[in-house]
Amino acid sequence: MNRTRTGTGTGAGPRTRIPLRKRLLVRLLIASVLIAVCSVAATAWLAVTTTTRALREEQGQALADDMDILARLSDYAATHPDWSGVPATVRALSARTGRRIALTGADRTLIADSAPRGTSLPPRAAATVDPLRTDTSSEPGAQLSGTDPRVVGPYRLTAGERDRLEALARKRQSCFLRNGIGTIVFRTPSGRPVLHPADDTVEDGYVPEPCADGLLNTAMPTEEKALAALQKLARGCLTDAGLDPGTPVALGGMAGLGGADLRSPTPSPGFLIKGDGATTRAAQRCLDDARRAQLDPYVAPVAELFLGGGNNAAGPRWDMSSGNKAKVVGAAGLVLAVTVAVTAVVATRLVRPLRALTEAAQQPPELHARVPVTTRDETGILAEAFNDLAERRERLEAQRKALVSDVAHELRSPLTNIRGWLEVTRDGLVEPDQALLAALHEEALVLQRVIDDLRDLADADAGTLRLHREPVPADDLLAQVAAAHRVAADTAGVTLRTDTHGSPWLDADPVRLRQALGNLVTNAVRHTPSGGTVTLTARADGERVVLEVSDTGTGIAAEDLPQVFERFWRAEKSRSRRTGGSGLGLSIVRQLTAAHGGTAQAASTPGSGSVFTLRLPAAPTPAEG
Repeated sequence: MNRTRTGTGTGAGPRTRIPLRKRLLVRLLIASVLIAVCSVAATAWLAVTTTTRALREEQGQALADDMDILARLSDYAATHPDWSGVPATVRALSARTGRRIALTGADRTLIADSAPRGTSLPPRAAATVDPLRTDTSSEPGAQLSGTDPRVVGPYRLTAGERDRLEALARKRQSCFLRNGIGTIVFRTPSGRPVLHPADDTVEDGYVPEPCADGLLNTAMPTEEKALAALQKLARGCLTDAGLDPGTPVALGGMAGLGGADLRSPTPSPGFLIKGDGATTRAAQRCLDDARRAQLDPYVAPVAELFLGGGNNAAGPRWDMSSGNKAKVVGAAGLVLAVTVAVTAVVATRLVRPLRALTEAAQQPPELHARVPVTTRDETGILAEAFNDLAERRERLEAQRKALVSDVAHELRSPLTNIRGWLEVTRDGLVEPDQALLAALHEEALVLQRVIDDLRDLADADAGTLRLHREPVPADDLLAQVAAAHRVAADTAGVTLRTDTHGSPWLDADPVRLRQALGNLVTNAVRHTPSGGTVTLTARADGERVVLEVSDTGTGIAAEDLPQVFERFWRAEKSRSRRTGGSGLGLSIVRQLTAAHGGTAQAASTPGSGSVFTLRLPAAPTPAEG
């Protein structure tokens, strides 16, 4: 074993900071910004002129779609007592209009949504869906009360009543025709038929005298029952308003052709009240409130409608004119030309040093070519790295040649001794006594150790060094190493001690780890004078266990410390067996430590001693496992 102590090794120097304006990334960004500015300047005005009209058309279409969505959902609310079946309607409307449609309760509880689950709602609702308080401007046919005309509720006629009214409508239609008036029959949501003149010149309220029998305007039993219930609901309000609660309730707007105006195709119940305007308005308010209470069980609850952008359909499409197409093509060609010019200039400056790197890399290895560093950007850093690599390759080549020489020297010395003694013994000049055999055996052991060390290093380099990992208590490991080297330390007059902090465990191959620590202890004992101390220490450090071998020996010079891990390197250049070993011991320590996933370091003060530190993976203690 030799005095080849390891350090942290030579690492890369501090990273060179590149000025911001010289960084390759910044330069590329500047080029991209220039191209982007040209593109924006060339296309912005085209975008404005070619899309303004299309956007207006899109907004008009979107408004129409929104009104249609509201009408469809209002129709659903007016004809269903709840929203249980509305998700299918929402999906169908969303697929047709390309809009995101969401419907929630008044408390923002989600009822249906065409967007995927978890998508946030728009900040504000687009409309409120309430068939009992419908906007008369968005729902044609709504009465002054604001009730959706499609809300029928208890006023829906039975099949028999509808058939009876159909017969009366056909009879009245024939009567009108005999009097020279053509009519069209419309059917209201409740099932009541309504006649409307086919000729717009005929006034809606006109009824030929022979046809004014009043039968088509007569309320059916279903309607009478509903009107009676309505009057009962309005009784309290009428009393509070100072009106007669017994005032009869009838179907309003039943004059003329036998039904309501087509603009209000649903018969609207109304009070037949005589009096001033205030009295009539008070009665109408009572009637409206009672009618909402009467129809409330037949309509869906109030809901909030949210509309968003397209989520599953394309927006409106438009075609670009030939003139605009020509402008776009011309602008694109100009931008392309500018892009090519800027890119060519930037690329030329970038490629020039890369070509120099390529030419240097293609030179024969023995020339050790260098590349001139002309810039301080990423390319310049790459050139410096290439030069460093060339220098390392040159050093490695020198080390390889030195390795061959050192291996030859290490093997030649014991072989020469063995051959010399065997020859003089063969010639009868020396008797083969026990002393001679012991000397030959010692030389053979030296030769064997060199070969074993080389084999371990070769296995480590090839990645075939086998480790049999297991949990190893650090205190037992140190005790075993100290026991194995106790005799040698006592012979040298060196005190060998162990010191374990806590009870750390290692995840390691105990045989290989004893070999590494044994090399360190042997090296420390050899270079520690009599009366000195060699100490083995173990302690836990997070997920690592730190093993240290310290001595009070001669130490290592600062200029030699970075080279102590080099193979066959020895501070004593004579390579005497008396002052050192083969020069492979600490190289093996480094390789074994690296194979365990650890690191090896050394620190030394000449004349005071040295400290070797191994950091290895820790293993859970038996209590933790």
